[in-house]
Amino acid sequence: MGKVKPWEVSNSFWNKASAMIPQSQRDPNRSYVRKAGAGRTPMDARNVFAAIVCVLRTGIQWKALPKSICGSPSSIHAYFQKWQRAGCFEAVWRAGQAAIPPFGKDAQIGLAL
Repeated sequence: MGKVKPWEVSNSFWNKASAMIPQSQRDPNRSYVRKAGAGRTPMDARNVFAAIVCVLRTGIQWKALPKSICGSPSSIHAYFQKWQRAGCFEAVWRAGQAAIPPFGKDAQIGLAL
C-alpha cells in the first residue's frame, strides 16, 4: 500500500469514520424551495473530512488549504465547527482508541476488570 497524501483519507479510515459524521437534518414542518442556480450545493462529506484531517495532520492554517483540492477553506472550517459541536471527532478518537489493543502493566489490570 502506498503512502497516503496529507489531503487524502484511506478507504478503510473513511469506512470507519463516515458512520460518525452527523447528517444534515431538515425541519419537516418547513417548505424548502431553492430557485434554479441559487444557493450552494452541499460539499461531499468525504472531501470535507479529508480536508479537516489534512489540517490536523499537517498543522497548516485553514486558509492555506489548497482550494483546487479541498474546496473553500471557510466552508471546510464551518463543517469542522458543526461536526465538532456534534461530537464527531471525539467519537472518531474514541473508536480509534478502542481499536488499539492494550499494552504494558495497565493492560493486565484492564483485562482483569
